[in-house]
Amino acid sequence: MTVLALVAGACKPGSKGREAAVNQADVAVELAGWLKSPADKRGAAPQGGLSKEQAGQVVAALTAEQLAAMKAERTDEIEAKSITLGDKTLKWLEKEFGKAEPGKRSLWISMHGGGGAPAAVNDQQWQNQIKLYQPEEGIYVAPRAPGDSWDLWHQGHVDPLFVRLIEDMVAVRGVDPDRVYLMGYSAGGDGVWQIAPRMADRFAAAAMMAGHPNESKLLGLRNLPFAIFVGGNDAAYGRNKIVAAKGRELDELQQADPQGYVHMVRVYQGMGHWMNLKDAESLPWMAKYSRNSWPDKIVWYQDDVVHDQFYWLQVPAGAAKKGQQITATVTGGEIVITGDAPPGLTLNLSDRLLDLDQPVTVKVNGKTVHEGVVKRMAGAIQAALNLRPDAKLCPSAVLVLD
Repeated sequence: MTVLALVAGACKPGSKGREAAVNQADVAVELAGWLKSPADKRGAAPQGGLSKEQAGQVVAALTAEQLAAMKAERTDEIEAKSITLGDKTLKWLEKEFGKAEPGKRSLWISMHGGGGAPAAVNDQQWQNQIKLYQPEEGIYVAPRAPGDSWDLWHQGHVDPLFVRLIEDMVAVRGVDPDRVYLMGYSAGGDGVWQIAPRMADRFAAAAMMAGHPNESKLLGLRNLPFAIFVGGNDAAYGRNKIVAAKGRELDELQQADPQGYVHMVRVYQGMGHWMNLKDAESLPWMAKYSRNSWPDKIVWYQDDVVHDQFYWLQVPAGAAKKGQQITATVTGGEIVITGDAPPGLTLNLSDRLLDLDQPVTVKVNGKTVHEGVVKRMAGAIQAALNLRPDAKLCPSAVLVLD
C-alpha cells in the first residue's frame, strides 16, 4: 500500500456528487498524512468517514505495522516455547507438517490429559500428546497446562495464555488467524468442552476426545464446527453416556438452527478410554473449515469464565456475568438483538457483515434503538486493533448502544 493509493482511491466522484468527492479527497489527504507518521508520534485519527476501500487500506496498513512490532517483541517467547502472564506459564512442544505460505499456515493446539495428579504424571501426558496427531499441514502444538489440578484446562488463566499463543504464532510464524484448531484428549478433552464455546471466535473448528463436559454449555458453538469422540465402553464418570447425550443435544440445536451447530459425533463401540487413534479422523474433518469471522448470527453464552468480546459483539468491562445470553442476528441492513443486552453493548461492524454505505437498523428486545448510517472511522479501526490484534476480525465502524 502507498499513500498515493489512499488519495487516488478516494477522489473518484460517486453518486453523492462533486461536493462529496471533494470532501472524500480532503479525508484521504488527512488520512494519508496520519498513516505516514511514525506510530509513536501519530496523533488522533482523522474524524472524517471513510469509504470501504479506504477502510480496507487502513486495516492493512495498521495491521502490517502492528505485526512487525509484535514480531520484534515476541520472537523470544516463540523461540523459548514459553509464555508467562502474571504468575502462570504456558510451555509447549511443537512439530511442523507440510508447507504453506507465510500468512496461510494453520495452527493446531492439542491439550494433554492427566490432571489431579503429580506434575510428573502430567508431564508424561504432555510428552505423549505431541506424538498423537499429524495434520497434513500446519504447526502442531502440545501445550503444558500451567497447573496440575483436575480442571487444569478449565481455569480462567488458560484463555489469555491461548490468546497470546495464537497472537504470537500469527505475528512470528505466519499463522492464518482463520485457521486455528483446538483439540484435546481425556482431561484435555474436558478442556475442549470448556474453552471451545467461550472462545469460539478464535477457532476454525474443534475436536473433543474422551473428555467429560462437566457443567459446560454448547450454545456458543453455533459458528464453530465441533467434533466429539468417545469409546463405547468408556464408562468412567459416565463419559460414554454423557458424550452420546451431548451429541443428541447438538443434533437438536442444529435441527432448530440448520445454518449453525455443524458437528460430528463418533461413539466407537467396543473401545474404552483409549480409542487407538480412530479419533484422528477429526483432523481432515476440521481442516475443511476456516473460521467464520463475521457470522450473521451469534449466540453468546457467558459460562463461569466470562469474556468481554465475542465475534462482533462487545460488552463494557465488568458487565459480563455468568449465565448471561445474547443472540444477535443480521438480515440485510437490520440487526436484531435479544437477551441480556447490557447498556453500552457495542456492535463492531464491517462490510463483511453488512453494507455500511446503507442505513443500519438495530432492534434490542423488540425496541428500535438505532436507524441510520454508521460511518467507517480510522479511529475505530485503530482502537479495535489495539484491543485485539486480529485483522480478520477488525471492524471499520463501531456503534455503542445506550
